[in-house]
Amino acid sequence: GALSRFSIFALGVTPYINASIVMQLLTVVVPSLEKMQKEGEEGRKKVVQYTRYGTIIFALIQAVGMTGWLRNLGIFTGSWMDIALVAVTLTTGAVAVMWLGEVMSDHGIGNGISLLIFAGIVARIPEAIIRTFTLVRLGEMNILIVLLAVLVMVAVIAGCVMLQEGQRRLPVQYAKRMVGNKMYGGQSSFIPLRVNTAGVIPIIFASSVLLFPYTIAGLFQHGIAQAVQSAFSPSSPIYMILYVAMIIFFSYFYTAVVFKPEDISTNMKKNGGFI
Repeated sequence: GALSRFSIFALGVTPYINASIVMQLLTVVVPSLEKMQKEGEEGRKKVVQYTRYGTIIFALIQAVGMTGWLRNLGIFTGSWMDIALVAVTLTTGAVAVMWLGEVMSDHGIGNGISLLIFAGIVARIPEAIIRTFTLVRLGEMNILIVLLAVLVMVAVIAGCVMLQEGQRRLPVQYAKRMVGNKMYGGQSSFIPLRVNTAGVIPIIFASSVLLFPYTIAGLFQHGIAQAVQSAFSPSSPIYMILYVAMIIFFSYFYTAVVFKPEDISTNMKKNGGFI
């Protein structure tokens, strides 16, 4: 609801998610970042700090693009100085949301960013239910269609849960080791091979990448800018084709980032494990 009301939190957690994804991808491409991430707690703190800087950059770009787009539509009639002020305000709101998510995570409430996303979705449910019942009561919507829509949503949610939680477990056995006078090992475990290792990250990142040229083009009223906006509109065929292609590409790429067989093999070898 923050975006529809254009509050100071209109950008939400999107800049932070984009910065986190970019940092995870860069740790694979840039050797220095990969080395930094493996340096323990201090290295991870540096990566987190870089992610915060990236959040500010992404938030500023999205804020300027959003405000300029509204200005071209005639909704916002301020000067470029006013646009800069609004952009800084929206960026500050995005940083505040990032801070709130980190505080929630640090105090053991759970994954703060995920909880904020969940809260934003759940907050709209009561209003949607009231609106639906109002339409049914006024006779503008058939109750059978509503029930069918509910059944379809339940089936889709169940399918998503099964796809997300589905995994193939490879059994791992650890050899026994004698350390001093004590025997260690001999336990069994497993390596989970998930059906959807990448999760929703490729979808979020693909939509963010395609949103970038659309947002930048919204700053201008030139014919080329309007053509770019038309091409990257979510309803255009070009957008749909690129969207599907980028989801597939990022799914392969992000799975390679998250699931590293070499690291798993090395850890198993160190602990005397075998399949």
